[in-house]
Amino acid sequence: MKHSLLMLFLLMTLHSFGQRIMPLYEGAIPNSKPTKDVEKTSMSGDIKVVDHISIPTLTIYLPDERIATGTAVIIFPGGGYWVNAIAHEGTDVARKFTDVGVAAVVVKYRIPSDETMVNREIGPLQDAQQAMIVVRQHADEWKIDSHRIGIMGFSAGGHLASTAGTHFENPVVDNPAKVSLRPDFMILGYPVVSFQDSICHRGSREQLIGKTPTKEKIDFYSNELQVTARTPPTFLVHASDDQVVVPQNSIVFYEYLLRHKVPAELHIYEKGGHGFGLNNKTTVDLWFDRCKAWMSSNGWLNPK
Repeated sequence: MKHSLLMLFLLMTLHSFGQRIMPLYEGAIPNSKPTKDVEKTSMSGDIKVVDHISIPTLTIYLPDERIATGTAVIIFPGGGYWVNAIAHEGTDVARKFTDVGVAAVVVKYRIPSDETMVNREIGPLQDAQQAMIVVRQHADEWKIDSHRIGIMGFSAGGHLASTAGTHFENPVVDNPAKVSLRPDFMILGYPVVSFQDSICHRGSREQLIGKTPTKEKIDFYSNELQVTARTPPTFLVHASDDQVVVPQNSIVFYEYLLRHKVPAELHIYEKGGHGFGLNNKTTVDLWFDRCKAWMSSNGWLNPK
């Protein structure tokens, strides 16, 4: 009886937030080895993180239908490809989007690991591409315009998002229905973009492609080098004093976007460091307001 009441309470609570959780894959998880699930959620200082993720999920936040725009954003939290900073770079951001009528989907993506994956370097990208497939397949049910689905990533999640936004013509997941893997726009927060020695976040690079990658592999996952005219319009935000993921990551990506005539907007704050999430405490300016203005100017906040 107590268990039933608890489940009812949880379901009512989730419903009240317009939130639901679902597995990313309906059947077997591709590129996985049989292994024990040792996922753990903990606090690293004041940051909520999830580590040892081998079973990816989607958490869906739908806005009030009265303000729904039909636009959706798929969010990849950061964490150096070691953890998912699931709250301040995931669920907190999702709730902020629903306030402006945008559906948001937080991806708890797999951590690259030789113990859980056959090929660790493609595991996160598989999850990103599968997320795009699932959201587009549920577009009618969730009242989303399938041509207004963007992706967002922070830090290493920004690398995953920018990989999904530049490698969409190279599927690494089964897609028999030929659902488009191309995002309609990208939002990148202090992202890891490049794996080049001069500006890369070495920990993210080593975790994804190893300590001694070939130049070919480094170039392949340096996403500025993969930009084409079909790369989605992009909004970038960074801080000049970020010493973890240097701002040159955003700058070089912006330069390549301009080179290929891809619409782009870049905001670099004087201070803020790394990992500030929605709130850069060094300034009264709110970058999310800048992001909303950019989305509005492109028509993504206009109800359909």
